[in-house]
Amino acid sequence: MATGLLTVAQYAALGETEDGYTELVNGRLIMRSSPLRRHNAAGRNLLLQLVGQVPDDLEVLYDLDVDLELAPPDKPGFVLRPDVLVVQRSAGERQEAVGGLIKASEVVLAVEVLSPSSRHTDYCAKRDEYAWAGIPYYWIIDLDEPISLAAMHLASEFGYLEAPAETRVYEAVEPFPLKIQVDRLID
Repeated sequence: MATGLLTVAQYAALGETEDGYTELVNGRLIMRSSPLRRHNAAGRNLLLQLVGQVPDDLEVLYDLDVDLELAPPDKPGFVLRPDVLVVQRSAGERQEAVGGLIKASEVVLAVEVLSPSSRHTDYCAKRDEYAWAGIPYYWIIDLDEPISLAAMHLASEFGYLEAPAETRVYEAVEPFPLKIQVDRLID
């Protein structure tokens, strides 16, 4: 394993870890705990709802590393792993050719499903990092009752503008027309 601060390429070369999963924040390897069943169910159900609604030029992916493109290739980098992604269709094809990483510039929507240990990280740190990377839409799914979806869009260089959280049905026309049954994310 490499020591010191890692570039995105060095991170990609590490491959998968056995316990939990990793992300790269300012060149530092961060271990995250593996999600619980309820978390996985919400992510899966969201993915299934999205799949039938995305336009042909987009695709829905699950649990893949995103190079936030916040640092030059030879500098300590940033790689996060959203629970659900909507990306340009070409990104999924290109991902296999570039060390398994999706480029932030190809991400339309990043979604994080909160875990008890990730609440602060998802609401604060990742929110800022996704905004800095220019990802136009960011959603947070909160599994505390009532289950909610907080939808955000990149409003300016100051970050995301957050709409009131939805607990039943979330409908939008951007980034594409969609309807999410929030109250059905947990079976």
